[in-house]
Amino acid sequence: MWQLVLMINGYFISVIGCAMFAVAGYDMYVNATGWSLFLNSALFTMFIGLSLFLSNRTSTNSISMRQGYLLTTTSWFSIGLLATLPFMLYGCVSNFHDAFFEAVSGITGTGATIFSDVESLPKPILLWRSVLNMIGGIGVVVFASALLPFLGIGGMQIFQRENSDINDKFMPKFRYIAKRIILVYVFFLVCCITCLYFAGMNMFDAVNHGFSTVATAGFSTKNASIGYYNSPLIEGIVIVFMLLSALPMTFFIMLVQNKFKHSLRTVQVLAFLKTVAITVLAMTLWLRLSGKIDNVVMAFRYAAFNVVSIMTTTGLSSTDYLTWGAFAVAAFTIIGLIGGCSGSTTGSIKVFRWQVITAFLRQTLALAVAPRRMVPLKIKQFVLGNEVVVSVLIFTTLFFLVAAFLVLLLTLCGVDAFTSFAAVMGCITNVGPGVAESIGPSGSFMMFSPFVKYVLAVAMLLGRLEILTVLVVFTRSFWRK
Repeated sequence: MWQLVLMINGYFISVIGCAMFAVAGYDMYVNATGWSLFLNSALFTMFIGLSLFLSNRTSTNSISMRQGYLLTTTSWFSIGLLATLPFMLYGCVSNFHDAFFEAVSGITGTGATIFSDVESLPKPILLWRSVLNMIGGIGVVVFASALLPFLGIGGMQIFQRENSDINDKFMPKFRYIAKRIILVYVFFLVCCITCLYFAGMNMFDAVNHGFSTVATAGFSTKNASIGYYNSPLIEGIVIVFMLLSALPMTFFIMLVQNKFKHSLRTVQVLAFLKTVAITVLAMTLWLRLSGKIDNVVMAFRYAAFNVVSIMTTTGLSSTDYLTWGAFAVAAFTIIGLIGGCSGSTTGSIKVFRWQVITAFLRQTLALAVAPRRMVPLKIKQFVLGNEVVVSVLIFTTLFFLVAAFLVLLLTLCGVDAFTSFAAVMGCITNVGPGVAESIGPSGSFMMFSPFVKYVLAVAMLLGRLEILTVLVVFTRSFWRK
């Protein structure tokens, strides 16, 4: 069971090593003094990766479900572990737990940070944080679109009917899907970076924010995030690419192949866009009527950017929205639980699951009135199978149970209840900034103890890997032959 898992882990680790080489090259280009530190990190990472790959190399076109669970859990953890090396060697952090928290936050696209002054960080480290965002973003999409259907997690398989015979043809189909997803992802990156550059950012900031935006990840090179630029044009560009990245990458592949049709995938996309539009308008109206912002245009500008950022779990900000009061705090907490579309770079519960839950609730209420009535479970005209409903309900239940457990664990460590809730929800949804002031858009996670940071790093991984994928590895039945 382990040979294929270790081989693919070695491949993924080697990719991280190559990324370190690239940042080392940038470090040399800008005449910084730490390029050798990145080079040492890259050499060590490449040694580990290539050793695992070559010593376990095997040719196979199949992967078992057990290997799939083990692969996803071990690969994300090992990548997060090795991604700490540049932070440690460069001296930006003095201990492992801070480096691990920052690395996991980057690779999972969470965007929570332990740095209170990112502008004081060396440029190569800022670039490394954004590179982790970029790699994590594409990893998330490939994982969601190619591997989750195989594992049967959370109903994503309904969008990937072509993978129903995946047990004996997994690897070829994985490569088929992954290549096209990567092409779409790279196209968005290039377009976003180009637009930001011509909108007024310098190339370094454009690259970093392009990586962060398309990965819906949230790391910025500025303490004030996008608000630093105070530019409606830059904010508009970021909004567009956050929305595009929150849609399924397979949706764009379908459009390019001229195979657009009305399906559950398009229903999900329309529902997401409609939810965004309604939420933005509602927040704009509230900001204006409550007197928080007098100008309706400014109210719309701030509402649009921050609502889209939180709903897509990006975590970038154009202003400190926590200063808007209790209603805004409650609203952004709920918005963060919605998420984008299945098969996108976003985190959280995601729109499709909420559609399934709503459909199930409608069916349950109808049957409560007329128990003998035949009420199909459907979204629009599409009838859902019981397996989709069960997987969605299991995921959602586990999501809130795990979140509640982690909140209690943080309170036992001496963190107050509201901050515990805000920190856990910010990490497990992969939004990043919490709704508590100390860890909000203007704060950082540095204040927490080492144990709490490890707990929150685990929360990020659980949220990114859809919870069940990780938990099943720690069950007795998983290891029984």
